[in-house]
Amino acid sequence: MLAFIVQRLLQAVVVMASVAFIAFLLFQYVGDPVVFLLGQDATAEQIRQMRADLGLDQPFFVQYVHFLFNAVQGEFGLSLRQGTKVSTLIVERFPATLELALAAAVLALAIGIPMGVYAALRRGNFLSQVFMTISLLGVSLPTFLIGILLILVFAVVLGWLPSFGRGEVVKMGSWSTGLLTAKGWQHIILPAVTLAVFQLTLIMRLVRAEMLEVLRTDYIKFARARGLSNRAIHFGHALKNTLVPVMTITGLQLGGLIAFAIITETVFQWPGMGLLFIQAVTFADIPVMAAYLCLIALIFVVINLIVDLLYFVVDPRLRVDKSQAH
Repeated sequence: MLAFIVQRLLQAVVVMASVAFIAFLLFQYVGDPVVFLLGQDATAEQIRQMRADLGLDQPFFVQYVHFLFNAVQGEFGLSLRQGTKVSTLIVERFPATLELALAAAVLALAIGIPMGVYAALRRGNFLSQVFMTISLLGVSLPTFLIGILLILVFAVVLGWLPSFGRGEVVKMGSWSTGLLTAKGWQHIILPAVTLAVFQLTLIMRLVRAEMLEVLRTDYIKFARARGLSNRAIHFGHALKNTLVPVMTITGLQLGGLIAFAIITETVFQWPGMGLLFIQAVTFADIPVMAAYLCLIALIFVVINLIVDLLYFVVDPRLRVDKSQAH
């Protein structure tokens, strides 16, 4: 187990170093930060002095090592658009994105898994066919269209829910949350549903396919021959083994929810990192883009590590295989 964790941590370090290198290349080949900071009317002496202050006159490798050292400390310089430290902007925006992604993930899991199990166990049922039709629509419709339709129905026509913003938030040190206020809950419903629809349908279809595959295996037939009840077979054996590949997809999708909530945050003007990244791309704000890239990579690495460790909890066969290997 310890060797497995060490191996995964070494892989994570290699991945993060590679992503940091790609992020560093943004500073080298996507515009000149000195021009953004000083403007087009800057003199040659001002440009030379600014490049020296930023360390841009150093050799490539020295700049990369300096960038890595700062990135480990969470420092990516100043935003070229706002003139604020990038770390400050990330700290301000990250709670909103994480809150939205977790709400969407919980919604997708809480609805998608039961729907998938039902669709697998009741294949010929009318409700099962309805679920499959809904899942097809959820996979096919683009996220921005789902968001616009929800705004039209629930915000414009019915007037039940707000259409933009995060609502009232509560500050707890540097962290902010809207889940402790009624307005915050009202504002998160539509963007969370929008973000969850695709994940929900994907999880439902995956659970159904895996459940059907597991139910055809020999050990399920043996369990039936032993006289176990359908409830014990379906939920004590089949579902537990179905959850192994589901965990992999769910973990990656959680990272995807955080990384690719850009469209949802733009449609609902949700003040998270996705909206910050879109604004950074529009204004070629390279430090913000580099920080976003590194942070998202770190999130994926951490989630993958957690998912790998959860395999040992859910699937006892892995523990047996590891012990036999040693």
